[in-house]
Amino acid sequence: MERDLYSEEHEIFRKMFRAFLDREVVPHQEEWRRNGQVDREIWRKAGENGFLCTWMDEKYGGPGADLLCSMVIIEEMAKIYESGWGAWLHSDIVVPYIYDFGTEDQKMRWLPGCASGDIVTAVAMTEPGTGSDLAAMQTRAVRDGDHYVINGAKTFISNGISCDLAVVAARTGDADTNPHSSLSLFVIEADTPGFKRGKKLEKMGMMSQDTSELFFEDCRVPADNLLGSEGAGFMMLMKQLQQERLTLAVSCQEGAAQVVRDTLAYCQEREAFGRPISKFQNTRFKLVECATEVEVGQAFIDKLVAEHVAGKYLVKECSMAKVWQTEMLGRVVDTCLQFFGGYGYMLEYPITRAYMDARVTRIFAGTNEIMKTIIAKQMGL
Repeated sequence: MERDLYSEEHEIFRKMFRAFLDREVVPHQEEWRRNGQVDREIWRKAGENGFLCTWMDEKYGGPGADLLCSMVIIEEMAKIYESGWGAWLHSDIVVPYIYDFGTEDQKMRWLPGCASGDIVTAVAMTEPGTGSDLAAMQTRAVRDGDHYVINGAKTFISNGISCDLAVVAARTGDADTNPHSSLSLFVIEADTPGFKRGKKLEKMGMMSQDTSELFFEDCRVPADNLLGSEGAGFMMLMKQLQQERLTLAVSCQEGAAQVVRDTLAYCQEREAFGRPISKFQNTRFKLVECATEVEVGQAFIDKLVAEHVAGKYLVKECSMAKVWQTEMLGRVVDTCLQFFGGYGYMLEYPITRAYMDARVTRIFAGTNEIMKTIIAKQMGL
């Protein structure tokens, strides 16, 4: 179906960004996967070209465009199977915490570097013993004069090795009294004494994404680095998670569409028993089923993006998209990989990496089981 989400200006932006990817990202993807991390220079190049924090006001060093440009970036990265460079995690998930909840002084201190690529960010919520259960968080921040002393550990932190700045969730009150109102957010510079990075974690997929552990050992953070008010952390997280889940769904949607496009091309070229495998009924029926799922998903996600950009409250719908688009991606990639036969098991083929990358999408940004709990509550169940 013809899409009407983007304007002509957005499509011009798309061409510019795709040219940037072809020039600055695609030639380095294999090396980045081997190294388990992208080159730092890609962040600065993206910033120089206006491809970070596209929605940010020029006052803070941003390009002054809009959030739809961010969606274009997410889609184009999915088309080249780039799952390691955490650009949209930085731009559309982490930096909005500072932009939406920071003081003017905090914004002027950090946002220009975030837009230029001189500052790379991460968000640190997940702990070794508390995945999606934020209320059970154990990291603590204790006020000591004009500082907070933070102790605790985080894990599975994307951009953990490369980040210069981390938005860290910590408990500042009594969890037994009210676990939700005792949570606070802090912006912590990576060179703060007591801030320590653990090892880079070896993962099944997303090979060039630098995922790590973070440790805070008597980490003294200036009280001025508190984001918002003390105890408001849980509500801030809940507000921002709508966009986090939506951006993930957009990535999964375009990832599935690209897999179908590539599989269709492969099936038209690959021959078995003297004819292209696209001529076999099973191949046709399965590809039709996958293409149909992609079309249905596109209509839903485009409407959702448009309403989100318009400022609507969509916690239920974004949680639904997180569930449906991630599970749809899993179904489509699994079905399509089968048509590649033994080559579908070889890492040199994008379909293989897409298969490995897809699995975690049902886990991070809140597991799909947690999403269903949120949706049920929104439905009054």
